[in-house]
Amino acid sequence: MTAPEPRADVREMYMAHTMMRREFTLLPELVRAAAVGDRQRAEVLVRHIELIEGVLSHHHHSEDTHLWPRLLERGAAEIAPVVHLMEQQHHTIDELTVELRAATAAWRDTATREAAEAVAAVLDRMCPALEEHLRVEEEQVLPLIEKHVTASEWDRMVAEGAGDTPVELLPLMFGLMTYEGDPEVVQKAISQMPEEARPVIAGVAAQAFAAHSQIIHGTPTPPRVGAA
Repeated sequence: MTAPEPRADVREMYMAHTMMRREFTLLPELVRAAAVGDRQRAEVLVRHIELIEGVLSHHHHSEDTHLWPRLLERGAAEIAPVVHLMEQQHHTIDELTVELRAATAAWRDTATREAAEAVAAVLDRMCPALEEHLRVEEEQVLPLIEKHVTASEWDRMVAEGAGDTPVELLPLMFGLMTYEGDPEVVQKAISQMPEEARPVIAGVAAQAFAAHSQIIHGTPTPPRVGAA
């Protein structure tokens, strides 16, 4: 008898969620603390916002493309309401993302107090919407993924996402993801990388994150939020 194929290991998803919780939660205060007229600081923070927002948008695109169709195809009828809730929440966050992009563009150009407050105000609305989405996904969706998605399908999705990341950003992105990560999950992620890249990523990711955080947060060790 053929052994059943291993199921998806979703622990990396918790790690990604923690990163998004942390960085989005810290953003409103950072924006409001920027000095009026300091276009250099505004530019630095806007680039950081674009980086984190890009991770979130890519994350949601992967789910929309790979996960929701599989769950709807393979799961029982009761799965559909959960998947449709995920899609609705993605739509809400997408709309807020459009607002955020417009607000950051205006702040980047002017560095006025009004423009900064407009960015922070969008983030104030985006953070609770994102937190609610991540919470429901962790409580209701990740157990379904573990049940209905195979390890090979999951790993292909993760690899595809990593393949879209510019090579020069890989150390920073890995450092952002693993700052609060479970060491066992971090090691698993490293083991799935190309062999020649493993020592480079493992060696420089923490340094890249620390240097980036010093610029953004004023410390190489920003406050940890942990999982929900």
